[in-house]
Amino acid sequence: MVAQILAIAIFLVMFFLIITEKFPRHWVTLVSAAMTILLVFVVGMQLDNHFFAKEYDSLSSIKKILNVHSIFTKDFWYAAGESESSGINWATILFIAGMMVMVEGMARVGFFRWLCMCLAKAVKYKVVPIFITFMLMSFALAMFIDSITVILFLAAVTVELSMMLKFNPVSMILAEIFCANLGGSATMCGDPPNIIIGTSLGYSFADFFLNTGLIAAICLIFTVIYFYFACRKSLVSEVAIDTTQFPKPSQAITDKTGFVLSCVIFAIAIVLLVTHSSTHLTVATIGLGVAVLTVISGIKHLKEIFGKLDYETLLFFVGLFVVVGGLEETGILELIARFIEKISGGNLYLMLGIIIWVSAIASAFIDNIPFAATMVPVIQNLAVTTGASFLPTMAYSLAIGTDIGGSATPIGASANVVGTSVAAKAGHPVGWGKYCKLCAPATVIVLLLSTIIIFIKYL
Repeated sequence: MVAQILAIAIFLVMFFLIITEKFPRHWVTLVSAAMTILLVFVVGMQLDNHFFAKEYDSLSSIKKILNVHSIFTKDFWYAAGESESSGINWATILFIAGMMVMVEGMARVGFFRWLCMCLAKAVKYKVVPIFITFMLMSFALAMFIDSITVILFLAAVTVELSMMLKFNPVSMILAEIFCANLGGSATMCGDPPNIIIGTSLGYSFADFFLNTGLIAAICLIFTVIYFYFACRKSLVSEVAIDTTQFPKPSQAITDKTGFVLSCVIFAIAIVLLVTHSSTHLTVATIGLGVAVLTVISGIKHLKEIFGKLDYETLLFFVGLFVVVGGLEETGILELIARFIEKISGGNLYLMLGIIIWVSAIASAFIDNIPFAATMVPVIQNLAVTTGASFLPTMAYSLAIGTDIGGSATPIGASANVVGTSVAAKAGHPVGWGKYCKLCAPATVIVLLLSTIIIFIKYL
């Protein structure tokens, strides 16, 4: 009883502090993790054992939450089954870190800037074709690369092109943000919530690609149509532009040898992710392998590569997993699962609807990463009563809800914050009104489509 109250209190305070952004979010989760270990596992469980005749094993729970032992097992690196879902998911941490190293290596040699300039040149620097092309590219790249990185370079290039072609870049940047979040929902490595869901439940890249990927692809068609009609008037350039003076795409490449090696490493990463359910190489092995190859190929530029890594996000994950583990070990998540089952009355349509829409609404205002990490064990508990065969459907519904819901507001996903910040620095501030007017309707459209597709395909 005491342990449960303390676990809930710490989790709610952590969520509140993350939302208010008064403190760096990685410090918030790390301090919350320390408080969880001290107050929940040491103090709370001991009091419950003494006064309420519980049978908590504090030391065993702490070991399970820290989950360090899993790193030294064969299954962590080579396995066909599920990974450990309780406590710190080190496979997720290592995979994200490895992909970060690879992306920084690609950015260093100018890969992303070269790609954007090539596409712009291919459509003869016409604004509307660039608009549609960049939306499609944002979707495609976000399937394999973190959406934050995709938007960071794509928004910067969009601003540069807007100055050259004399148009307002805000609509294009917002469309790119939305497509990046949509593309991230298509694969296991596309968005952090998917990585958490996939590694915790033992799903492969192919599992996500054939399920959430299909849903995202269908929704992309409607997304492009919506943004085209909503934004076409703002993408008109009234000034004649001489495109012969524009820089060549090849000028974006800063290291030709490194460029070729980065392309090869990126291709290797994609092949390994697509085939890892067959090769049984875990995402931890793939992440570490990709990082090692990047380090070897850019051995002279390690300071530059590692200096730009987002260590704060990795620390954020570590603390987050501990706090959520506190909720799981004290039985709170099992109670939430029972509550969802009770209000849905065992109706799978209503249950999946709750998972999709509650996830989406929550992710529009709070970080979707802790929400996804919290909900994974919840849907596992739901599957115990509804049938294990429905667990994948619940997982894909959770992924769609958390990934797409974050697109509705400027703070719903990290990519939103990054993209609007780039626009603001270029002299084009984006307020809540402007953002929500364009992206909120698109979010509702995609969620409705996704819900219908899930009902038709799985039920």
